[in-house]
Amino acid sequence: MSPRPAHVQPPEMVGRPGLVRPVRVDRAGMGGPTPKQARGRGWRRSSRGFYVPAHVDPDSPQQRVLEASVLVPEDGALTGWAALAWRGVRWVDGCDEGGHPRPVAVVTPGCRVRARPGIEVSHERLLRGERESHDGVVITGPLRSTAFEVRRAPSPLEAVRWLDLVLASDLISLKEMSAYADELTAWAGIDRLRWALRCADENVWSPAEVDLRLTWAVRMGLTDIVCNRPVFDLEGRHIGTPDVLDLQAGVVGEYDGELHLVGRQRAKDLRREGAFRRAGLEYVTMVASDRGDPSDFIRRTWEARTRARRTPVSERGWTLTPPPWWVPTNTVAERRALTDRQRRRFLRLRAG
Repeated sequence: MSPRPAHVQPPEMVGRPGLVRPVRVDRAGMGGPTPKQARGRGWRRSSRGFYVPAHVDPDSPQQRVLEASVLVPEDGALTGWAALAWRGVRWVDGCDEGGHPRPVAVVTPGCRVRARPGIEVSHERLLRGERESHDGVVITGPLRSTAFEVRRAPSPLEAVRWLDLVLASDLISLKEMSAYADELTAWAGIDRLRWALRCADENVWSPAEVDLRLTWAVRMGLTDIVCNRPVFDLEGRHIGTPDVLDLQAGVVGEYDGELHLVGRQRAKDLRREGAFRRAGLEYVTMVASDRGDPSDFIRRTWEARTRARRTPVSERGWTLTPPPWWVPTNTVAERRALTDRQRRRFLRLRAG
């Protein structure tokens, strides 16, 4: 009597704990579960013909990407949020604004993959050099993946948010995306991509900052707005780095989430606000409820700008001109030029 095949356990991805690539059924029980084992509680079907151990988290964004990767045909690739999540872009969780999982997008010029629950198929053509293999998964490069999301974004705000958050990862720059957009002359959604490029910023540290900045820029029509630019006093001492700064009026805009409302962080924020005010800057705060209905935040901003204009530009006690020893990190190019040691030192405080 032959021994019963043991349950094979596919190895986790190297460098990616908890992630397991799907395997096919194997009657010998060597490369995958036997047919009987696949029907048992120890395995979960990830797609037709493929299985993963039942303990593997089906809701993990990167696991969802890995499970979809086995369906990609030879001429295709994963794109959009899935490719960006696989590259480790922060804040990309594979969910819509309501927290519901979005399908993984497979782009293939042919018709050898069909849509199914959790999988959508794009038949847009792939340009030369847009496919790449990253840790064993074939994905589109960051320019194509970002443009895919921006062009299909449900709103202009969402389009800019996608662009800002990938720019923050340093995988792309505004210059690179602008040049790429010039190649997509007649593609669906290209006008939304071009509009987003005009509104984007390379130095966003959190998704909430996008909402704050666009409330000022789009809803209020303010100009000369910058994100996370270090502010100094006239002796070259660093006062702080506000989320958003209205250069024209001299108003700091900050987003305060739950972390900022209690304890040491709240005390730190109050000291920081005081330092900005002593330098002649007005201060306005956006909170979570303002993101859904910004009307009161807009009113507070107009009031802050009225107060700020009482201080003549000649009497301002602040500047954006850094001292000679300061290492700037405001642009993608500047951050890419940092050494590994400098990145650990200068970028460690950026929001995760």
